[in-house]
Amino acid sequence: MKNLHVNRLARVLLAVLLTVSVTVAAGISDDPLLAKVMVNELEWRKRAGDGAVNWDADAWLGKDINKLWLKTEGVYAGGDTEDLEVQLLYSRAIASYWDLQLGWRGDPEPGPSRNWLAFGVRGLAPYFFDIDAAVFIGAGGRTAARLEVEYELLFTQRLILEPMLEVNLYGKADEASGIGSGLTGLELGLRLRYEIRREFAPYIGINWWNKFGDTRDLAKAAGEETDDLEFVAGVRFWF
Repeated sequence: MKNLHVNRLARVLLAVLLTVSVTVAAGISDDPLLAKVMVNELEWRKRAGDGAVNWDADAWLGKDINKLWLKTEGVYAGGDTEDLEVQLLYSRAIASYWDLQLGWRGDPEPGPSRNWLAFGVRGLAPYFFDIDAAVFIGAGGRTAARLEVEYELLFTQRLILEPMLEVNLYGKADEASGIGSGLTGLELGLRLRYEIRREFAPYIGINWWNKFGDTRDLAKAAGEETDDLEFVAGVRFWF
């Protein structure tokens, strides 16, 4: 009788262990550690008087809820990096298709270098508008805000037209960086890409940007362009 009880207990314990093992294995497979690198823009732009190489890329590492993001964008022209921005962010899913992001933004170029606390949201709005909105807080009472909106219009499964909008605002003038207060810049783009594969798509398009207010005045005083309509050609890829 004692052996019978021992055998029954052993079978129960074995069943419990098997259940726990299956549950843990399922949890691991349901929420694995993933990574992605997305180069949204790697393009040549024909500007007034010269050309430039622009890039806009993201990379993330994490699971379904929590991720670590790296973002970078910039401009390279005439053998120098004219503009460079880097962000390192912690991202947490707060709703379907929406993430809350918090971290650091650095602007090493053009000088002087600036550092910011970054706080924003990123996700897919109704009607499939891709939204990236953030506010930034820097030293000396500096504040900034940015809104980026993108949309994909499918002509076919491979031919896609992508309009985009970017708006930048600053709460305080920073003359050393060539930035005034208020609305500082607006950028509109239109890119037509052909996805040879989902992971690789060359494109062509146009890009228009304009500086406003005190930022426009500072650019004029420095002999810089204040607006331009550029032809762009580049490639979008991810892995």
